[in-house]
Amino acid sequence: MARTLPPWNVKREIFVKAVDETDPRYGCRPEQRPAEALLRYGVVNLDKPAGPSSHEVAAWTKRLMHVESVGHGGTLEA
Repeated sequence: MARTLPPWNVKREIFVKAVDETDPRYGCRPEQRPAEALLRYGVVNLDKPAGPSSHEVAAWTKRLMHVESVGHGGTLEA
């Protein structure tokens, strides 16, 4: 019977198909985005506690983060 190596002992090579730079006119690297852009176009993962409704939590989030619109995908109820 052939002996195989466990996955963590298998040597792997990283294949890079292309290396490119983002044109600053069209955006920036995620780690360089200003906080305002992250709030405007980002996603907040929230673990809603039992009690308040999804609508209430969305309203609180909107008020606390000073943004124009907040929504949620699907139900937030457990």
